[in-house]
Amino acid sequence: MLQWDDLKYFLAVARHGSTIAAGKALRTSQSTVQRRVAALEKKIGRKLVTRTRTGYRLTEFAEELRPLAERVEASVAEFERQAGELRRDGNGVIRVTCPEPIVQRMQPLIERFHARHPKLRIEFVMSDRYLDLAKGDADVAFRSGDTDDELVGRKIADSVWAIYASRDYVERKGKPARIEDLAAHPLVSLDETMSNHRVAKWLREIAPQAKVVARNNSVLGLLYAVKSGVGISPLPTAIADGEPDLVRVLGPVPELARSWRLLTHPDLRRTPRVAAFFDFVHEERQALRSILTG
Repeated sequence: MLQWDDLKYFLAVARHGSTIAAGKALRTSQSTVQRRVAALEKKIGRKLVTRTRTGYRLTEFAEELRPLAERVEASVAEFERQAGELRRDGNGVIRVTCPEPIVQRMQPLIERFHARHPKLRIEFVMSDRYLDLAKGDADVAFRSGDTDDELVGRKIADSVWAIYASRDYVERKGKPARIEDLAAHPLVSLDETMSNHRVAKWLREIAPQAKVVARNNSVLGLLYAVKSGVGISPLPTAIADGEPDLVRVLGPVPELARSWRLLTHPDLRRTPRVAAFFDFVHEERQALRSILTG
């Protein structure tokens, strides 16, 4: 009997072109991906993928099945989202995803929200990765940068980034006078799980030959690494300007500027609990700007 869960492994290979990348996307091992795709091939009785020098590609037969698998995936995601929505409506939970550094700064606002809506409760899902709201990973997102066209929301603030170093670093090695000088300094960047983040892309573009001395999977990790003095890096002005051990050496950097947006899935926007949170954020937008922009 076909297990629909096998389809997500098939689709991950189709989208990423390798079992290693598919495993990382699904947070599992390469061997698990290979085993589940092989199991699906056995049940269907036809070959789905072929190996090439650069990875894997779908067979012609699999290409015809792919749209059907994507429809199953979308239906399962919709089922999970609606089931979760009905469950959370009953207990008044709103799951909000945002980068870890801003959670502590938002606590006074959240306390005011709870005081105004005592039957509702905010539950943070902290991540610098973009969680999939369509699949129910969270209900609402504070997000800067690129966004999913399926999501709806509003701009609430600007995301401003500049280049920072520790005071100790500046005393020992000086500071860059221009963006071009970054190539001569040890840099702190994001790891491969965050390789599509605008900071990682920008550093690769402006200083491709620079020595990267530390990599992290979060903005908070970047902050701690820069504070340690090992190197310099772009950081959000909203959190870095408040660190007495840090010095803004360049910027703001226009190429890294984005808009902070409050986003949700269209199916959730008019539910009472999410609508209440959106209305509250709109009323508190001035306070949020100082938290998110600095």
